[in-house]
Amino acid sequence: IHALERIARRRLPPDRVISPELAHFLAGIAYEIKRQVGILADRQGMVRHVIVGDEHGLFLPDLSHWPARRGGLRGLRYIHVHLDESPPSRDDFTDLALLRFDLMAVIGTRAEGVPGKIWCSYLLPNDRSKNTETLTFSDIGRFDLNPREFIPALEEELVRAAAGSEALDSESERALLISVSAANRESQNASLDELEELARTAGVRVIARESQRSAHPHPRYLLGEGKLREVIIQAMQAGAGLLIFDQNLSPGQIRSISALADIKVIDRTQLILDIFARRAHTRDGKVQVELAQLKYLLPRLTGHGTSMSRLMGGIGGRGPGETKLEMDRRRVRDRITRLEKELETLSRGRLQRRGKRASSSIPILSIVGYTNAGKSTLLNLLTGSSTLAEDRLFATLDTATRRLRFPREREVIITDTVGFIRDLPESLLGAFRATLEEMEDADCLLHLVDISNPRFQDQIVAVEHILRELNFHEKPTLLVFNKIDRVTAEEAETLCRRFGAIPVSARDSKTLQPLMKELENRFWPDFTKP
Repeated sequence: IHALERIARRRLPPDRVISPELAHFLAGIAYEIKRQVGILADRQGMVRHVIVGDEHGLFLPDLSHWPARRGGLRGLRYIHVHLDESPPSRDDFTDLALLRFDLMAVIGTRAEGVPGKIWCSYLLPNDRSKNTETLTFSDIGRFDLNPREFIPALEEELVRAAAGSEALDSESERALLISVSAANRESQNASLDELEELARTAGVRVIARESQRSAHPHPRYLLGEGKLREVIIQAMQAGAGLLIFDQNLSPGQIRSISALADIKVIDRTQLILDIFARRAHTRDGKVQVELAQLKYLLPRLTGHGTSMSRLMGGIGGRGPGETKLEMDRRRVRDRITRLEKELETLSRGRLQRRGKRASSSIPILSIVGYTNAGKSTLLNLLTGSSTLAEDRLFATLDTATRRLRFPREREVIITDTVGFIRDLPESLLGAFRATLEEMEDADCLLHLVDISNPRFQDQIVAVEHILRELNFHEKPTLLVFNKIDRVTAEEAETLCRRFGAIPVSARDSKTLQPLMKELENRFWPDFTKP
């Protein structure tokens, strides 16, 4: 212990990574106690941490107070001793890449605790075929790398490379998608395809995808810890600052994964919430999105660092952190209460408008369906309106109401609703229940399906499941297959006959005749009888 305390008071020479005397000292201690020993030193040469592990490796301390700037290094050199002359291990390289040390030196130990070979490793810019470089020295006397000249030049090159990759993709954030599921490979890939579309809608550029089939995901990391470290390194090499998981993560999992590296971690629900926040324009939509976000955030509020930590239990043992955290939670709860009251007020306004429509005895038709099925495009084609329609998920979040005119001075009120998606988060389903109240007065639901999607049957099941949860499954429903222009005529005819659906192309008014005739038959059967 006294020897280790002496190490902690050492200052490394400014022109050498480590002095020969200190290298002999560390190797001798490691040989004597049969444990790996290491130090972390800053750029002034001051030893900031002395670490003692076991014979297999070291456990590095929390380095959150030594942040690395974007593309840069952490400002610490990592020097440790192996008990034999084995080169840097896979874990050593992982630590170097994840923690972005200025450099890492591994000192091998020969008989009687004498330093042997020395390996010095450092990071390379992202545009290289490999992410680290290792120099090998036969003994400590030949280890003459000058950190004062080498490290600033290396960091400048790393930062310049990172800035270059950001400039090429300045308009969007880079992300790596991850899926861990027991589903078959086909279903997993289809789910990742949808997640990639969600990312594109959120303005995120996907640089890679990783999937793992597992019936029992890791309780802390979802992926295995080793695999997750590889994925994080891959993301950092590609300049990605975001990991998006296809599965919903618990608050503890988000904290554990984020603790492995300085990289943002979100799940599928959080990505959908971000899209909704960008796309909501009306007061109804904005209130419902904020309410959903706060309900998602509340169980994930946690303290970080000493300023928000609980010191101990019992009277007199509560630190400022618990008070701060409880204040944050109380503010969130109060805001949720206010938003719920505002939502009730807005709901009463919608109820009055719905009452006026109901009293006019005009039939009401609501278009429902999976997101990006073409609902807004169909509404525009039917009514000649100009509602926003894009080839993106959740292009429509706010309900739009128009009048659809038929011959003989007859008309129908037609409403466009927010698109559904599989595994719709409970917080979103609850928050948008108010908007979906529009369907309560509907005389008929027009279930629009994108027939060109290879998984359209799964989408039909997902929509029917959500309608059942909203208690709208007993309403009369008309199944309509959209985008028939993207499949062959024979395939469209076969599928429509099989599912009892009406074919349309929301971009071609010539295909609307069968749909208009069916609507007339449903709303005015007496007028359509021969």
